[in-house]
Amino acid sequence: MNSSDIFDVRGLGVIVTGGASGLGLGFAEALAANGARVTLMDMNETTLAAQVERLSGLGYDVRGVRLDVTDRPALHQAFDETTALYGRLDVVFANAGIDPGPGFVTGTIGSNDRTRPEEFALENYADARWDRVIEVNLNSVFSTLKAAARNMKPQRRGRIIVTTSIAAFANEAAIGAAYMATKAGAAHLMRNAALELAKHNIRVNAIAPGPFLTNIGDGYIQDPKIQEVFARAVPLGRIGKPADMTGLALFLASEASSFVTGEQIVIDGGAHMGMPD
Repeated sequence: MNSSDIFDVRGLGVIVTGGASGLGLGFAEALAANGARVTLMDMNETTLAAQVERLSGLGYDVRGVRLDVTDRPALHQAFDETTALYGRLDVVFANAGIDPGPGFVTGTIGSNDRTRPEEFALENYADARWDRVIEVNLNSVFSTLKAAARNMKPQRRGRIIVTTSIAAFANEAAIGAAYMATKAGAAHLMRNAALELAKHNIRVNAIAPGPFLTNIGDGYIQDPKIQEVFARAVPLGRIGKPADMTGLALFLASEASSFVTGEQIVIDGGAHMGMPD
């Protein structure tokens, strides 16, 4: 088997949650550009429609479903309908997520000049903020795994890829507590699902990004000055772009990763290693 065969995703039925922007859009475009049939699920109806129109205009087989991933009945219905439409469900990217705001300290990366915003101190952290992040970033991963497993087990094959973060294993005081907890939880849930679903020939893995150019956190990283700050903490000297995910997305979605499951693959330009002095 040559390399073009093992990375072949043509005709696969794919779902990407949070697929209308950022990394989710990157995953969706990577698969669609290589011949997969892709359903983008996102709650932002305007952005979703625009991206479906753009990708369809490129000749890709894509469709959009307006969906709040915290609405479990709607999510399960959308998965069932998509599986029925495609006749199978081959690949799911459990990608939807939100940013909970800053951590208990703020300031420039690598600087000792940090202040403590009382709003985000542990004793003041809003219950509603915590609950919302848990619901979107962790509970929806559980719901997505559940919906994917129910549709993949009868066909005895499938690939599920969860978006976690380097926050899953590296503490960072400038990132909100709820985000840290959800990404660590999603990583552990992924491994447990991989263990359970292996006997059904369903592979479950995770992608753990570092700093990437997305719209999360109201797009604060779109600011060139913020990008410079993050880039200084990355050994490769820049932050990632969604297009940098193409190779890894195709690897995990295709037979190239046929003997890989339960893994959390870091893609961060080396940021988790720290910069040398």
